[in-house]
Amino acid sequence: MQYRPLGRTGVQVSPLCLGAMMFGPWGNQDETDSVRIIHRALDAGINFVDTADVYSGGVSEEIVGKALKGRRDDVFLATKFFMPMSQDDPNHRGGSRRWIMRAVEDSLRRLGTDHLDLYQVHRPSPDTDVAETLGALSDLVRQGKVRYLGSSSYSGSQIVEAQWTARERHLERFVTEQPPYSVLVRGIEEDVLPAVRRHGMGTLTYSPLSGGWLSGRYRKNADEGPASAARPRARFDMSTPANQRKLDAVEQLALLAEKAGLTLIELAVAFVINHPGVTSAIIGPRTMQQLEAFLPAADVTLTPELLDSIDEIVAPGVTVNPVDNSYGDFDLRADQRRR
Repeated sequence: MQYRPLGRTGVQVSPLCLGAMMFGPWGNQDETDSVRIIHRALDAGINFVDTADVYSGGVSEEIVGKALKGRRDDVFLATKFFMPMSQDDPNHRGGSRRWIMRAVEDSLRRLGTDHLDLYQVHRPSPDTDVAETLGALSDLVRQGKVRYLGSSSYSGSQIVEAQWTARERHLERFVTEQPPYSVLVRGIEEDVLPAVRRHGMGTLTYSPLSGGWLSGRYRKNADEGPASAARPRARFDMSTPANQRKLDAVEQLALLAEKAGLTLIELAVAFVINHPGVTSAIIGPRTMQQLEAFLPAADVTLTPELLDSIDEIVAPGVTVNPVDNSYGDFDLRADQRRR
């Protein structure tokens, strides 16, 4: 596997990043099998693992920690904070210093390590000053508990604001961004990816299969729901016009992949990691079979002609169903747009 620079950090990571959302009750409840999948990914050359405290309420981090015993130094380990970890306490979430200082200790304990290679804000906070968040995270870097900082699902303007704040306040900056990106979700090409590249950040994208839409599971005349309880079922309502457009695109992409001698999964993942602004694509297998289906994509190079054909199906910068962008939700709410 050919490794790539993570922005300007000097760190080299694999083009496929193993996402751990499916390890635990949200996906694979067999802990032994989950550990086996993680070990297979590492043996295949993947040196980048991404999880989050909220995945299965911390169980994902615990499984990753068990799998990395004896192999921790071989892995660039990333996790995230921000999402609610309690439905009762409103302070067990968010980007405040108070929560960050507790959340990092909980993640370190579950992962069985004394440091995180990458600690990421899972979402931007509309009611928390970015300086508050960066200040607390900078302290963690100075304490040696965190090596690098990252953001997730930030808009282009939020990326720039965070970079400006870090420079003006002499704080540690975000060196990575984690946005959604796939053939069906190309919105970041217009704004986010250019902003990330201008600031020398690494980009680890999530959902290269668009929540399973590009796995071959969801086709016309198929009655399938989400494979994980963590995914909103409304996004898989095949009767909506937006999802009908996605089904049309999937049918065309499947034919394109077949003509190119690729599986739909290989085409989809290769499309993401062939973009010069993308460092790694996060793959989230639930089973060993799914992992094996992902791995060949690391060595696939798409021709200019094939990329042109993809552009004809889904134009650059277009997200077929805008709700899949996963950012901008707060700003586009009715109470934020109307007096």
